[in-house]
Amino acid sequence: MCQWVTVPPDVQLQPSLHSSFTAVKDVLQHTSKADGISSRQNRARCACTDGSVQSSVSTVAHQRIKVTCVTDPHKGVPTCSVLHRSPSRCCCCCFSKQGSSTQEIRTSRENLVKIDAAADVMQCSAAMDVLFLLDGSYSVGKGGFERSKHYAVKLCQALVTGPDQVRVGLIQFGSAPRLEFALDSHASKQELKKRIKNVSYRGGGTQTGLALKYILRKGFPGGRNSSSAAQILVLLSDGKSQGSAVQAAAQLKRTGVVLFAVGLRYPRWEELHALASEPPEAHVFFAEHFRDAVNGLYTTLTASSVCDASPPGCRAEPFACERRTLETVKELQGNFMCWKGSEGSAPYTSVCPHYRYSRVYRRHPSVCQRTLCADPCDSQPCLNGGTCVSEGPEGYRCVCPPGYGGDPLCAPALSLDCSVDLLFLLEGSAATTLEGFLRIKSFLKRFLQTVIGSDSPSKVGLAVFGGETRVDVPVGKFKGDLRALLKAVDALQLMGGRTLTGQALRHVTRHGFVSAPVFADVADDLPRVVVLLTATSAADEVVEPSKYARDREIFLIGVGPERLKEELNNITGNPQRTLTYTSPDRFTAKIPELRAKICSVDTQGCLGQAVDLVFALDASGGVGRENFATLRDFVRSLTVQFDINRDVAQVALVAYGRRATTVFRLDAHDSGSAVLKAVGEAGYAGGAASTGTALLHVHAGVLTVAQGARPGVNKAVVVVTDGSGGDDAAVPAQKIRDDGVSLFVIGIGDVQREKLLQIAGSEERVISVPFYEDLKYFEDVLVQMLCSEVKKPVNLCKPNPCMNAGVCVLSGGSYRCRCQNYEGPHCETKSSTPSRGDLPRAAALQKKSRKKKSHQELLHHYKLHRRRSSA
Repeated sequence: MCQWVTVPPDVQLQPSLHSSFTAVKDVLQHTSKADGISSRQNRARCACTDGSVQSSVSTVAHQRIKVTCVTDPHKGVPTCSVLHRSPSRCCCCCFSKQGSSTQEIRTSRENLVKIDAAADVMQCSAAMDVLFLLDGSYSVGKGGFERSKHYAVKLCQALVTGPDQVRVGLIQFGSAPRLEFALDSHASKQELKKRIKNVSYRGGGTQTGLALKYILRKGFPGGRNSSSAAQILVLLSDGKSQGSAVQAAAQLKRTGVVLFAVGLRYPRWEELHALASEPPEAHVFFAEHFRDAVNGLYTTLTASSVCDASPPGCRAEPFACERRTLETVKELQGNFMCWKGSEGSAPYTSVCPHYRYSRVYRRHPSVCQRTLCADPCDSQPCLNGGTCVSEGPEGYRCVCPPGYGGDPLCAPALSLDCSVDLLFLLEGSAATTLEGFLRIKSFLKRFLQTVIGSDSPSKVGLAVFGGETRVDVPVGKFKGDLRALLKAVDALQLMGGRTLTGQALRHVTRHGFVSAPVFADVADDLPRVVVLLTATSAADEVVEPSKYARDREIFLIGVGPERLKEELNNITGNPQRTLTYTSPDRFTAKIPELRAKICSVDTQGCLGQAVDLVFALDASGGVGRENFATLRDFVRSLTVQFDINRDVAQVALVAYGRRATTVFRLDAHDSGSAVLKAVGEAGYAGGAASTGTALLHVHAGVLTVAQGARPGVNKAVVVVTDGSGGDDAAVPAQKIRDDGVSLFVIGIGDVQREKLLQIAGSEERVISVPFYEDLKYFEDVLVQMLCSEVKKPVNLCKPNPCMNAGVCVLSGGSYRCRCQNYEGPHCETKSSTPSRGDLPRAAALQKKSRKKKSHQELLHHYKLHRRRSSA
């Protein structure tokens, strides 16, 4: 702050070494002889504190002098700028040390991720005594104190603690230092971390110097001789100490103590640099970036041979870094005369300042050393645009784009090995032009050359439309003869006329496929697929004709430019069956995706295979209400791909948080529209998640005959979770799998793959999705996995269809239930025949009931007894 004091006019101001001055005001009174009015002339000598530049100012009655303080953008230090000539002038600038402090390492995002990852694998087992000195003052606050404890805990994870290895102690200071625990207090790391977390915030002033003197006097409590173990002092503070701490820190460093200064909240970097050991860039860190701070401290200890060498595959690298503090500057814009009153005819005047506040950065550029470990994703192992996700120093997994999910490295599996009747419908209207038609034919030839082989089970046909529609190659005409099929593509001619897409869809629905004979083998009745290759908008109505085709079990896939996406969605009826490209040169790149969409049709409804499908959705607070709505949409999109009725597919839904709730049973709905409506009404639970509870509920309360499960039908459970609450899921998941139920799990976000494997039991049944918005890209992958499972042979007695502890007995391709105390096909009814314990006793074993005798009979027996006695 600028302080004004009264001094004699002959006092001269001398600048100090720290450029911190005291502004002096010298008030001289004189009487003006010209007008006989007594006035005051103010001559002010002033100076600026906290790093600004000093000069002087002179103000005269009724005159305003404009002087401003300008910040030097290179140094971050205000300097004076005079806007008016004056024999003497001053700019008085006062700083307020409040603002935000940051530390920035200038490197790529990939390197920053590696720095954080390396902090998690570092381990130092050298003999050293680490003493934490935690600032517990009011300037740090309780929040900053908790963050300092968090950093201390993270650093302890990188230390191998033990009596002969690393010992850790902690001192808290505010107005006075306090020993929380000595270096020899804890043997195990878990006990040490628990003790750090239990340290209570005390508050008080920031007496950093007093705390350092305490260590000078007491030494490292419970520590070893400095010759046998390195002494490391880690100061966690905001650097705003009351009084000087530099001298005490210098004395400590002279005794061989290595002093690290870690900034909290909005640290004063100048003081932390002065307190830390040399060089300061290797001993000053920012606790808000705790992994970076742990990495930097470990790197410094490794470079000084205190710790062992870096982990295998890791190396220390220098990076340009800068520490900045955003400070509020109080700047004097000028002075003006103001009236304070009068005494008689003599007015009293004074100088009134005019201030402006601005914010400037104090910068401390330097070079920081950090340890980087080799990332398995550096070699870019994922193909075809797959995203590599690192899982530790050696493991990784690939998140593949649509069409490549079947391979761990996203390698293409382009062979069209699915069984479909495939008809390509090419647009040949006048609007397409000859160039556009040739581009479509080129794409089709490339597709056929890539995915169709001589042993491909699919049959292919060709049709062209414009003003009319013509089927040039019936489906299956050139089966097994790729050369003839390619020649047929070359022979296709531009049709001309308007783009009557709707008329073409009706025509190929009626005449594009040859129906199988009534008594033909069911396996020959393959799914029918029409791939529409178009480049211009339809000139007629397409909604009704496309619905006409879909109602006759023809699957439509639309391929076209991005501008036709909405129209193609209306034709296909499902955005997942629409394929668009942004430019013609990107057309050929869509071959793998088109192949995947065609083969996903092969599994639509799983070729009529009966299946009982249960979805278990995580509805806990970790997922959130908005993301749970995304999960519901995912289930809705999946269920439309199955034929929902009593004879084919049944679907049940379970939502769980801490408890599990059956939204609807397997036999609750017998139509797809009813299932879609019920899924949309599923409620959000919130709270904690317990996947184990949900799986127990599915096992005992959903997959039973009483709840609608059908004997002899393959069953599958799909668990969608963010990974939280999965610790108790292993045993219930094993029970479900032991009953012959296929269990799939979809993990969203940063989920530990081991937890997912414990639930699914196999890598082939685990799907990892990076974000909730990406779920839609994995629908086809899940459908293929489900259908490959439900086509497997069924064990009629798994899960047990018998109720009430009945025993399932296989006999001649069927089963029967052996019941006890129950009857019915599945032991569902209480038996009316008494059990062995309820049968009536034999007559010989029954106790004879004694008839109660009357009073006369008793009197007769009494007299008879007396006579016999007297005789």
